[in-house]
Amino acid sequence: MECRVLSIQSHVVRGYVGNKSASFPLQVLGFEVDSINSVQFSNHTGYSHWKGQVLTADELHVLYEGIKLNNVHQYDYVLTGYTRDTSFLEMVVDIVQELKRANPNLYVPQNLYPVYKNKVVPVADIITPNQFEAELLTGKNISTEKDAVEVMDLLHAMGPDTVVITSSDLPSRLGDRFLVSLGSQLRPDGSRTTQRVRIEVPKVDAVFVGTGDLFAAMLLAWTHHYPNDLKTACEKTFSVMHHVIQRTISYAHELAGPGRRPSPPQLELRMVQSKADIEDPAIVTEATVIS
Repeated sequence: MECRVLSIQSHVVRGYVGNKSASFPLQVLGFEVDSINSVQFSNHTGYSHWKGQVLTADELHVLYEGIKLNNVHQYDYVLTGYTRDTSFLEMVVDIVQELKRANPNLYVPQNLYPVYKNKVVPVADIITPNQFEAELLTGKNISTEKDAVEVMDLLHAMGPDTVVITSSDLPSRLGDRFLVSLGSQLRPDGSRTTQRVRIEVPKVDAVFVGTGDLFAAMLLAWTHHYPNDLKTACEKTFSVMHHVIQRTISYAHELAGPGRRPSPPQLELRMVQSKADIEDPAIVTEATVIS
């Protein structure tokens, strides 16, 4: 059956962030994607200059009403990204709540700054905070793996069934050249028992934009294909990220030349060139099941 995603994120004319990072990979994996652009910028804000427009909450409402009037507002997933506007965020929550009433199985991955946790997190089924965001959401610091597990349990209690802390400051067993990510998923039978995993991710000495949006899209896709197997879903997701980032950094260094640090334009994600890896990623990042 056709699987359709409503993606409410930013848009850039040049480069990859927001909907530009999410739509193509999801389409490659067979999802139909309807995009609403929360902003339309010339390029991401990591460049020296950018121009564009910001969609207001009222304008978002008008777009959604148009979809409703044609009775084509049936979605399996809603994918959203970070937004700084309170009224816009509240309108997103209203749309999600309405869609969930129409489709109780709707899944809503979120990757939002946790200022409005009382409204956003309770309607999300999947969240992908980094350590800082997870700590803000729960009010608990993460110093050990045990702390991280407790934080993920607290996040489950707030609503989401799947939590992935995308990066942390925990020491890696593979050395200081690796980051530690952790994930937790409630069992499908509704019990509070969870599957928890730990992932060691190689560090890359560069600043990328759009990777969080790509990660959220890929986690949506792979948890759809492996709904009861967080380990495999994470391995697929992190492996896609590895391939895209490695291809991007190699190309950026080639453009920059020896001894020069790549610029933001040179570090735009090599998305189209990574199509085969998005479709069928070779597993280079394995997850470990933890207690």
